[in-house]
Amino acid sequence: MEYFFYCRDRPDTAALREELGETHWSFMDRYAETMIARGPTLTADGETATGSMHIVDLPDPAAAREFAFDEPNYQAGVYGEVLIRRWRNVLGRTMWEFTGATAGYRRFLIIAHAKPGTTASREPLDEAHHGYLDGGYRDRLIAYGPLLSEDGAEWTGTALLVELPDRGAAEALMADEPYARNGLYENVEIHYWEFGGRRT
Repeated sequence: MEYFFYCRDRPDTAALREELGETHWSFMDRYAETMIARGPTLTADGETATGSMHIVDLPDPAAAREFAFDEPNYQAGVYGEVLIRRWRNVLGRTMWEFTGATAGYRRFLIIAHAKPGTTASREPLDEAHHGYLDGGYRDRLIAYGPLLSEDGAEWTGTALLVELPDRGAAEALMADEPYARNGLYENVEIHYWEFGGRRT
């Protein structure tokens, strides 16, 4: 089962996050073989972390909760909010297999939260959604897929990792996305993001 995690940093925890860097990476080393994507979200200037995103293949919901809540940053109080969702890897690859890196572009994490009760409304738009992303953004997509309830039955939104010229391009991507155009999203978060992992 693939899981998406987004953990938002509490205010004024940058120094604590930095102090825990090696402990955090050591914890994540346990999941190296099943990690699909990872990395911090950042302020616009790229200087300060605002949260952490991980997509990991795990056996069950209990393992997902262990991953989220045993993690050192969470245990120490760096994170103020933790989002856990089932996810499906539409592109079937990890972020390390992305080959479209372009100098000067920025990377973004986009989390689009579905309005409650829109699972049935989404289904007729699936083909248009995938056609829009695969047709216009295939070489810019690092990873994307639906966010799902714990049992996988209910659609709760969409998560995308994408490399684009700037934030305006990310906003334009979502403005024309079929689910968005048909009013299925309650809100859309666009975060500056970068590939994560142990520093070399």
